[in-house]
Order: sequence, then structure tokens, then C-alpha cells
Amino acid sequence: MAFGLILNKFHKYTLARVYGAVLAYAAPTLGIALVLGQSYFLQFYILLGVMVMFIAFPPEESKFVHLTVLIGLLCFTITMMLYNPVIPIIKADKGFRTGGVFILVFAVIAAPFTALGYVFRHIWLSTEAALRIEREKSERLLRNILPAPIAERLKSGQQTIADAFKEATILFADIVGFTPLAERTSPDQLVAMLNTLFSMFDDLTETHGLEKIKTIGDAYMVVAGLPEHRHDHAQAMAAMALDMQRTMTGFNASTGHALELRIGINSGAVTAGVIGKKKFSYDLWGDAVNTAAHMESHGIPGEIQVSQTTYDLLKDAFAFEERGLIELKGKGLMNGYLLRGKLHAFSDVSTG
Repeated sequence: MAFGLILNKFHKYTLARVYGAVLAYAAPTLGIALVLGQSYFLQFYILLGVMVMFIAFPPEESKFVHLTVLIGLLCFTITMMLYNPVIPIIKADKGFRTGGVFILVFAVIAAPFTALGYVFRHIWLSTEAALRIEREKSERLLRNILPAPIAERLKSGQQTIADAFKEATILFADIVGFTPLAERTSPDQLVAMLNTLFSMFDDLTETHGLEKIKTIGDAYMVVAGLPEHRHDHAQAMAAMALDMQRTMTGFNASTGHALELRIGINSGAVTAGVIGKKKFSYDLWGDAVNTAAHMESHGIPGEIQVSQTTYDLLKDAFAFEERGLIELKGKGLMNGYLLRGKLHAFSDVSTG
């Protein structure tokens, strides 16, 4: 038994299970042979061990199930042949009939235990498969609601999740012209249209390695640089914003709509955490978030407006048009810049 524990400690789980099975069979077999003789029915515990083997091994180790079952049946056969009280009955017979009687006795006794073992394994594996499917559904739903690292922390039992990030970039995007369109569109068509467009944006967040925070009506919020830090958070967000514009252009071309995105971006320190108990959500707080929202609400339809902070992070890699000072409610005057594209795209054209 100690050796089996040592095997487990060194992660030799399959070998430990096989060793444990042999040990479980050897104990009653040797007990019968060396101590008890044919006065007891201890060999039937071997058949109980045979049944246990069907649920002792995971699905991918089915060959070891059959191996340990065969070992158990062999041990049972030995004890039946040599130490079972019914052996005198069999010995009274002669020749071929002796073997026939033994095979009949063996089949009548061992077959039900073996058959029940297969039934138990089928029920166990079916239950495990159903539980695994449900668990995967739950985890997939949780990952759709929360970032993967945050979901793992919740699953591990952490009650309060709140993190401070010194650097992140936040984007707010609003669909200009959506309200008039909603007034003349059926609910089903409206939801289907938003779902199609926002699903495209979701794909872009995965492409650029960003984290979608939430949708608020026809507004879309996404962040770069958390829950895992990345040094190029502003660059990734700028690329995301440009792709969102191209996606909107393609969406209009395929649907015949004339919608536009008004996008605002800002960079800075934020606090992120999970709030709520039932319909919980992962959200952001801080001045950087408020400024990003102001960049969007005071922006221009069809344009990507970034703050001075984000501009300073991007000016060497992206082309901008300076908009000038903007009066932001509660913030005063702030510089705004309109993102035009990547600088290397222009240099490629000029040198091509």
C-alpha cells in the first residue's frame, strides 16, 4: 500500500491503479491459499474487486480495465479450482464432465459480476460525459461574460476582484443614426442588425487581443491592456478602431444603411473589477474611462477622436489631424486628434 502511495506522489497514476488492483486481488487469493483454505468464501471478494475495476480507470485507460478484470478473473478461477468448498462436488465427477461442471459454475458465478461491471462503467462514463458537456457550457458562458483570467479567479473561490492598472486604453463607439433607424425598424430586425454588427466587433477584439467590456444600447466599449498588461495597448486599440470603421463601411454596403461610428479613445490608469452577485459584470472605473467617454460624445460622426494622452503614445506610428481644443463637461478644454491611419502605410506607398 505504501508503494502505491509513492507511485501516486510521483504522478504515476495509471501504474498506481494497476498495482492497487493486483494488490486487491492478491490479498484474498493468498489469504485463501495460505490461511483460510476452502472453509470460507473469501474469493467472492475478488469478484467485487472485478466490478470496482470497471470504474477505477478513466475513459482513456479502457485497456487497463480489461487487463485488471482478466487478472481478477484469473485469481478467482485459481481459488475456485483449488480452494472452493464446491470443489469436492466437481472432484466426484470424472473426465470431460469435470471441466464442464467447472465452466458452468464459473460462468454462473462470474458472468453476472462482470456484466454488472460493464453496466456500471457505461452509466459512469455516460454521466461523466453529460457532466463534462454541462461544465463546458457553464465555463463557456462564464468566459463570454468575463475575461478568462478573471473567470478562473472566481472559480478558485476569490470573493472580491479589483485590480488597478497604471496603463490601459479605452474605446467607446456609438452608432450615429441608430435612433431614427430604430423607430422605423421592427424589433426582430433591429436586434438582428445589432447582433450582426456587434458580433463583427467581437471578432475584431479577439483578432487584436483586446477585452470587450460591454454594450450599452447601441454603444460599444472595449479596453486594451487588461486584465493582462501589454505595452502596445494604445497601438492595438488604434488598429481596432480603424478596423471598426472598415467593418461599418462594409456593413453599410451589404445592408444599404448609412450608419456611421463615432469613436473616442483615451489612455490612462483605471480600476477594474467584478460587481454584482447574480448578473455580475466586469467593469472599469476612473478618470481615464470618463475621458474616453467624453472623447466619443464630443466626437465627429465617422471619425476616431483620441485624447492628448493617446496621441502622445501613437504619434510616431499613426497619422493624425489635430482638431484643436474641445470643451468637455467637467473637464474643461482638452486637445483632440482625429486618427487617420498608420504611418507606415503612407511610407509604403511613397517608396513603392
